[in-house]
Amino acid sequence: MSVQDDEVHQLQHNHYSEIHQQLEAQAEGQTRIEQAEVAAERESVELEMAMRDILTPDARDRLARVEMAFPELATMVKKHLMTLQSTGQLAGSVDDSTLKRILQGLSDSTRRETTIRRI
Repeated sequence: MSVQDDEVHQLQHNHYSEIHQQLEAQAEGQTRIEQAEVAAERESVELEMAMRDILTPDARDRLARVEMAFPELATMVKKHLMTLQSTGQLAGSVDDSTLKRILQGLSDSTRRETTIRRI
C-alpha cells in the first residue's frame, strides 16, 4: 500500500466515524423527544382521569369547550383542580357554577387592563 492509499483509507475511516457519531446523536435526540412525548401524554391522561373524578358532567362539558378556545387556560384549571384534590382542599365534585367562578377568577387575574390616553 502506498502513502496515498493509507491517507485515503484514513479519510474514509474518519468520514464513516463522523457519520456514525451524527447518527448516534440523532438517535439520542429522537429518544429524548419520544420520552418527552410519552411523559406529556401520560400527564394528559392523568389529568383527564382526575377530571372525571373531580368534575360533574356539566362542568366537564364546559371545560371541554373552554379547552377548544383557550387550551392554556383549561390546562391551568385542570392542574389547579388536581392540586386542590391532592391536598384535600376539594370536598366533593366541582359543579358547573363552581367551575364558572374558578374560570372567572382565573380570567380576571390574567386580563390586562387597557387605558387610552388622549393627547
